Amino acid sequence: MDLRELYQDIILDHGQNPRNFGMIDHPSHFARGHNPLCGDKVTVFLKVEGDRIVDVSFEGKGCAISTASSSLMTEVLKGKTLDEVHILFTAFHDQVTGVNDHPVIPDSLEDDFDRLLPLAGVRTYPTRVKCATLSWHALEAALKSGGLVAEPVKTE
Repeated sequence: MDLRELYQDIILDHGQNPRNFGMIDHPSHFARGHNPLCGDKVTVFLKVEGDRIVDVSFEGKGCAISTASSSLMTEVLKGKTLDEVHILFTAFHDQVTGVNDHPVIPDSLEDDFDRLLPLAGVRTYPTRVKCATLSWHALEAALKSGGLVAEPVKTE
């Protein structure tokens, strides 16, 4: 099996069997995202204590890439500090949009970043980039809000 097939299998698995799907109890933050181009919708729920995400989940309806990205995101961000989340968000966004100027990934986050690499191939399909980044933009909106948010977030 080549790397591309492995990545495709990971995306299909997370798309069909998403991890951390459903609303967590007593979220401290949440935000909705909507991609009007394809109809994908996601709500990201966070429980933030101090400067750390202690729990994260999502609900929504979308394509395999959108769902897989949300699932992988929740797996790698649980337990991370907000600084670590920012590094992973920026590096992931740069990876899928083809920007080569992403931050240096600290050794402590390298394995987490590597888990997101199956989605890197979407950069060759611009309309799919929005699918892969939808939940990440909702996450960012939830964190920037400083608390509960109910307004939809639209990807650019």
